[in-house]
Amino acid sequence: MVFESFYVGQDVYFWVTFNNKNKLKVLVGDKKGSMKLLLKLLFLKMATSGMKTSSNALIMSYLSLRIVVGILGIILPIVLFIGTRLIFNCSHVQESISAYYHTGMRDAFVGIISAIAVFLFTYKGYDRTDDIAGNCASVFAVGVGFFPSSYFGLKTTCIQHHIDNGIFDVLHLISAALLFLILAYFSFFLFTKTKGDPTEQKLKRNLIYRVCGILILVCILAIALYVLYLRGRFPYLMNLRPIFWLESIALWAFGFSWLTKGEMILKDLER
Repeated sequence: MVFESFYVGQDVYFWVTFNNKNKLKVLVGDKKGSMKLLLKLLFLKMATSGMKTSSNALIMSYLSLRIVVGILGIILPIVLFIGTRLIFNCSHVQESISAYYHTGMRDAFVGIISAIAVFLFTYKGYDRTDDIAGNCASVFAVGVGFFPSSYFGLKTTCIQHHIDNGIFDVLHLISAALLFLILAYFSFFLFTKTKGDPTEQKLKRNLIYRVCGILILVCILAIALYVLYLRGRFPYLMNLRPIFWLESIALWAFGFSWLTKGEMILKDLER
């Protein structure tokens, strides 16, 4: 909003320009009475400018939040593997990402999961459904981090005995399954929402979201198939650590989807 004043005799006029396009000619009275209105208009200009700045800052904070969530999801399995390898001399990949709770990287596992939970809780989407999904995902992420799983896999240099955590293991498995399902829901349904006509970049991002959502679901189903059927019939598959790799792929898909949502990938072109 831009103001320009001019005089015609004792009368004072303002040209008020909106969005650098529309001009409005306003008669504000005589010279003596014009200053009060001028100050009000200037105050309005400052206020609206501040609102725009605050709005832009808010948008940037949400984009940054999504990028952080994406990065945390991607680095989780990498940090756990490298940490146990370099710091604790673990010679093997563990059976699952959850198994790292029982290694020296427990704090890193719980810390990253907790950070993801906090960011999911603060996530705000288009409507109430998005908020509920974020809050539920946050709760289930806490369950994954704080309810330790049992371990009956191969003994390694990091985990040298079997561990039975009873009901906590059940709560952990339920939390993990529901968390991944909600993350797939985020990618496939929530992230693909659009206000108005989608841009060309938005259509490309939607394709990424759907692929990531499908990939997460495929990984969940593959893990269930392995645990319920393949593991007992083909015990040698355990040496390949299928659960760890399927969980990692699901997390990378989740992370890539959130990086895209944060406009780190395929950002809309400036107009």
